[in-house]
Amino acid sequence: MDAEQVEALRVLLAPTGFVTRARAFARTLRSAPRGPGALLLVGTPEHEPWHLAAHLADESRYAGVPELSPTLVRWSPPVGAPPHLSTGLARLERARRGEALLVVSPEAARDALLERLHDARKAGATILALDRGDQALAELAHDQLTVGPAAAALTFDAAQHLVSAAAGEPPAPRGAAGGAGLRSRLARLLEAVSGPATGP
Repeated sequence: MDAEQVEALRVLLAPTGFVTRARAFARTLRSAPRGPGALLLVGTPEHEPWHLAAHLADESRYAGVPELSPTLVRWSPPVGAPPHLSTGLARLERARRGEALLVVSPEAARDALLERLHDARKAGATILALDRGDQALAELAHDQLTVGPAAAALTFDAAQHLVSAAAGEPPAPRGAAGGAGLRSRLARLLEAVSGPATGP
């Protein structure tokens, strides 16, 4: 996907309001963790958000915002996994105020996760959800971004790219219109992934 395709996707999604909602969600994601290591990222046993973790870590470096670099929380980390891949669900039980839990779930969240999120919220952690309209998650989340039928042209993976790129944007000056910033960040991210677009 090159920068022109990203722009075409943005134009296609403009009537749905999804890009605006993604930017607002990303602002919450950027501001909720209160220090390095305070962003916990968890998916499902079938869909661990590896790519989002990598993109957020990249955005953290590019933007100079260490709070954006996530800890990937895994359902069943294998014995002997390297430290950055060995954090299990028990980490959610220690979540506290100043930490944010980002749940990335293309399917309904399991009860085992919902219980931990409930306890983390009671302990003061901020709960964020990127999902397909999970009502149980909506009841727990402080902020939720739903990839639903209104954004039919958008895959769940593409939505994660939009969120990570927007999270790395510097906050727009008060009263500024912020379209170009996200476009340039997306173009730079896509160039880093797929190489520069070639002209005619």
